[in-house]
Amino acid sequence: MRIRCGKGIRFSSYHGNFMLRSTDLLALPAVDCDKAYAMQLSLEETLLTTQTVYFQVALLYTASCGERRIRVHTAVAPVVTDLGEMYRQADTGSIVSVYTRLAIEKSLSAKLDDARNVIQQKIVKALREYRDLHKVQHRLGSRLIYPESLKFLPLYGLAICKSTPLQGGPADASLDERCAAGYTMMALPVKKLLKLLYPNLFRVDEWLLKPSADHNDLKDVLRRLPLAAESLDSRGLYIYDDGFRLVLWFGRMLSPDIAKNLLGADFAAELSRVALQEQENGMSKKLMRWAVRLVMLIGFSKFTARSNKMRNMAHDHNSGA
Repeated sequence: MRIRCGKGIRFSSYHGNFMLRSTDLLALPAVDCDKAYAMQLSLEETLLTTQTVYFQVALLYTASCGERRIRVHTAVAPVVTDLGEMYRQADTGSIVSVYTRLAIEKSLSAKLDDARNVIQQKIVKALREYRDLHKVQHRLGSRLIYPESLKFLPLYGLAICKSTPLQGGPADASLDERCAAGYTMMALPVKKLLKLLYPNLFRVDEWLLKPSADHNDLKDVLRRLPLAAESLDSRGLYIYDDGFRLVLWFGRMLSPDIAKNLLGADFAAELSRVALQEQENGMSKKLMRWAVRLVMLIGFSKFTARSNKMRNMAHDHNSGA
């Protein structure tokens, strides 16, 4: 894959799983719709005199039929004179994608604390710069002023720090887990990466108790909940979806009848990992039908049942988690 850009700018660094053959040529092991690569730009000139800049990516690959092909993508972006306008047009997903790769690369040669600090410092620096642009409009002391386009950037920054490659210390995840998760995240496209960092959380027990005639109505169950332990009711049943797996979370005070209907009469009382299979009752069939439909919409690789707290959840004092 060869990457070029217009006059006045250059690509200063590349991030992802590849081998850099020259300043603009990347050798890729495999490319599909689930792969993405990040690049950082720098100015070659103090001031850009053009109104637009151009980018071009050419991919030389072998198709499944054996043909050698070249796919070329060309994009144009406007040059703005107002720094505030650049902030307003910022793409949070792209920024998070670059930050994630930078932090994971940092973790390979430094302490985990240093890798997490990279994210925190970049976010604080960017938002402080934006606040300095609006000193007159916003006089709120030491508070950071968030542009609308970046209002979720601190949240995703926290999610990066809590992700498997960067979370806690050596005892919180094995080296194999960190490496596998890190190399996976280095190659993920933006949408899948954002979902992995901030998964979906749905409550399903109330929906399962409704009449079976409503089983085709996914609007009720697909209402996303904030990803915090405060969202977990000890009497509830939840599904956690990060794009790679669906985790069925059982509250400690969940009705035994629901657990029995979903897991069978011989389910383990401690609700450790169990095989979730369709049972001969309406509630189980309803859940599995919904899971199949959800798979068709989003796709995933595993479906497991758990009673412990998910790693991505914010810690609090919820006794039911």
